[in-house]
Amino acid sequence: MTEDRAPGPSTDTRGDIVIITGLAGAGRETAAHALEDMGWYVVYNIAPQLITTLYELRASAVGRENRFAVVVDPRSGPFFNELADVVADLRKADLRLRLLFLTADESTLVRRFDSVRRPHPLQGEEGVLEGIRREREMLAPYRRMADLVVDTSPLNVHQLTMKMRTVFGTSEEQQLTVTMLSFGFKYGIPLEADHVSDVRFIPNPYWVPELRPQRGTDAAVAEYVLGDANAAEFVGRYLEMITPVLRGYSAENKHFTTLAIGCTGGKHRSVAVSEKIGDELRRTGHAVRIRHRDLGRE
Repeated sequence: MTEDRAPGPSTDTRGDIVIITGLAGAGRETAAHALEDMGWYVVYNIAPQLITTLYELRASAVGRENRFAVVVDPRSGPFFNELADVVADLRKADLRLRLLFLTADESTLVRRFDSVRRPHPLQGEEGVLEGIRREREMLAPYRRMADLVVDTSPLNVHQLTMKMRTVFGTSEEQQLTVTMLSFGFKYGIPLEADHVSDVRFIPNPYWVPELRPQRGTDAAVAEYVLGDANAAEFVGRYLEMITPVLRGYSAENKHFTTLAIGCTGGKHRSVAVSEKIGDELRRTGHAVRIRHRDLGRE
């Protein structure tokens, strides 16, 4: 992978524009989809002259936090030739513009076109290879002016998506977000859970009269639940088990996971244990959300 002048994540509060261009088959749509998944407003294959107008329309609706991306390529015909002038004008404006150029070697591009059984948009009556070479020559000036050049030859779609998150995402967007979800088995196992654990082995506060009306978020219930030796051992072993899982999820470009902890009704034990595990995960640097699905249903 080749990179030139790669910008990193920024705390810049000006509006963001990312212009994605490069060779057909090099991953322009994958890059655009990655930005969409992070909440960017993305427009595909427009004439460069419309970029400023569309950005301003979007900014008038959402303000200076506007994150706007466009995919521009030779399919826009003669309008494409004006991209250089549009980029020059945008760089004078009070916003953060980045031109991303995606490329790949010839053998990789030929293989990708063959796998989807589609012609190269510039091949005409000739073969795919001639179209690739014609496009590479046409786009050479834009590669030279790009803020970031990424050679996607060795990258799969997941790796390119991760690259986009690394470069254009906020620090929060680059993290794996863990949702700790407590629930009651009598209401059903949550369908969104990646991992489900059962804490009905812990003594139930329901049978302690003074604790029955309280919840797992109350200190007295939490102390009762987590004071059990088996519960304490479970929490420790759970954290040991889930740590390499979360590390692997991050490496595989998974950005959200739900860890579900269940007890009978979702009021006492699962709530207290979910809170404890969530606190420990936060302490080790994970982004954690805690949700108690069935709390209050009793």
